[in-house]
Amino acid sequence: MNSSDTRLVYLVDDDAAVRRSVGFMLKTSGFKVTSYETGVDMLRSAATLKDGCILLDIRMPGMDGLEVQQALQEKGVLLPVIIMTGHGDVGLAVKAMKAGAVDFIEKPFAKETLISSIDESFQRLSRKEATDDRKKDANMRLQSLTPRERDVLDGLAQGLPNKTIAYDLGISPRTVEIHRANLMIKLGVRSLSETLRIAFAAQGE
Repeated sequence: MNSSDTRLVYLVDDDAAVRRSVGFMLKTSGFKVTSYETGVDMLRSAATLKDGCILLDIRMPGMDGLEVQQALQEKGVLLPVIIMTGHGDVGLAVKAMKAGAVDFIEKPFAKETLISSIDESFQRLSRKEATDDRKKDANMRLQSLTPRERDVLDGLAQGLPNKTIAYDLGISPRTVEIHRANLMIKLGVRSLSETLRIAFAAQGE
């Protein structure tokens, strides 16, 4: 699994331009790419999928990314999934991560963001047994947060926007932003998806 030419990425997106551009980006980075126009197309070949990473668009006609993710699990395909979202789909992306997705990335994304996320997926494949270690590490990191920062993190983990979290907690959206920035610094993360990964790992999800 170490040599990049054995690393398979299954790319599922109904947009031909995305399949071309992302497929090219990955192939030139040494990955082997199999593309599908719909989740249904990929599910037809689910039984024959080899170890790899699934790059799954969340908004597709027919079955959306969440439905495809659920169908894969029901078929016993437990390959790591990365969700690709458009702007404003964070709530859906949170649902996907709660359902086991490794990460989500917002379009348009930089090549470095994509490769980093895929690397994390392959690490997940090779360390399925490390779930307990991840949970302990995540809980230790969360201990550095104040109760109010934990409240804000809980809201983020539910997929709530800053305004809703602010209303629920009786504070201003600006204060939520400050807590959010502080908790990300304490957790040593730079993105919402990394933050959520720690929150869900702590819960054993």
